[in-house]
Amino acid sequence: MGRGLLSHALHTQIAMHGEYGGVVPELASRDHVQRVIPLVRQVMLEANVSLQQLDAIAYTQGPGLGGALLVGASVANALAYALDIPTIGIHHLEGHLLSPLLSDPAPEFPFVALLVSGGHTQLMRVNGVGQYELLGETVDDAAGEAFDKSAKLLGLGYPGGPALARLAALGRTGRYKLPRPMLHSGNLDFSFSGLKTAVLTLVRQSEPDEQTRADIAYATQEAIIDVLAHKARAALAQTGLTQLVVAGGVGANQLLRSRLSDDIGRRGGRVFYPDLEFCTDNGAMIAFAGALRLAQREGSKEYRFNVKPRWNLQEITS
Repeated sequence: MGRGLLSHALHTQIAMHGEYGGVVPELASRDHVQRVIPLVRQVMLEANVSLQQLDAIAYTQGPGLGGALLVGASVANALAYALDIPTIGIHHLEGHLLSPLLSDPAPEFPFVALLVSGGHTQLMRVNGVGQYELLGETVDDAAGEAFDKSAKLLGLGYPGGPALARLAALGRTGRYKLPRPMLHSGNLDFSFSGLKTAVLTLVRQSEPDEQTRADIAYATQEAIIDVLAHKARAALAQTGLTQLVVAGGVGANQLLRSRLSDDIGRRGGRVFYPDLEFCTDNGAMIAFAGALRLAQREGSKEYRFNVKPRWNLQEITS
C-alpha cells in the first residue's frame, strides 16, 4: 500500500544565478555535485527510511542542462547499482504534468494540461500515465521566458517572473495596451516573442519612473495571462473535457490561477494546480512520476544511462 510523500527537500540556486541575471550552466552543474548527496541524506533521515528499504530510484533524464542532468543520473545509477535496485529515467515535463496528482483533491484522467514554465508552453491531452497528445505549443518564446525577459527590460532581478508579478500588483489598468500574439490564430499554438519586442519598445518610449514601470508590468502580465487563459478554454472546448491541470513555474502566478478558475468554473469545468512548493522544479514530482512508472513494471538494472538535454514529451507516449 502506498504511503504517499514522506519527505522532500530543495536547494535553490536563485541567489547564485541572480548575481549573473540568469542560469550559468557550469555553476549549476558544480553546485549539483556539492548538494545532491547531502539532500539525499536529509530526505532519508526525515522520512525515517533506510536506503535498503528503497524499491527503485527515479531521476530526471531530460530535458535540461546536460551537465546538471549528468550529475543526477550518475548519482542515481551508482546508488541503485550499489543497492541492486532498478532506476527509472523520468521526463522533466512528465514530472510537472503529473505533479497536481500529489495534491488533494487531485484530477482524474483524462484531462487537459497547460504546461507553462520558463522553457515550455504546451497544451496536452492526458489520457493516463504515458498517454500524452500534444494539442498546441509555443512557436518561439515560452510564457515564462516572456515574463523573465520583460522583467529584465524593466530592471527587475532574477528570477523575473515573480518580480514582475509583484510590480504589476502596483500597476494601473488601461494605461498601456500590449499585443496578444496568436490570440485568434484558430489553433492552440502560442507566440510570445512579439510581446517581448512590444515591451522593449514601450520601455524605450516611456519615462522610467516607478509608476510607469508598474503600469508596463501590469500590461505585460495581463497580455500573457489573457493568451494562456483563452487557449486553455479553447483546448477544453476542442477536446470536450472539463478538467484542466496547470503545471510548471508560471502556474504559481496568482492572477493566472484566479483567472483560470473563474473562467473555467463559469463554464462548468474545474482547474487543478500543484501546491506552490511543487510548481517549480522539485524532486517530489520526479519521485512521484517514478512511482507511477514502477507500478507499470517499468525500470532497469542495466545502469548504462544516457541523458537527453532535448527530449520531446511525446516520445515517451506508451
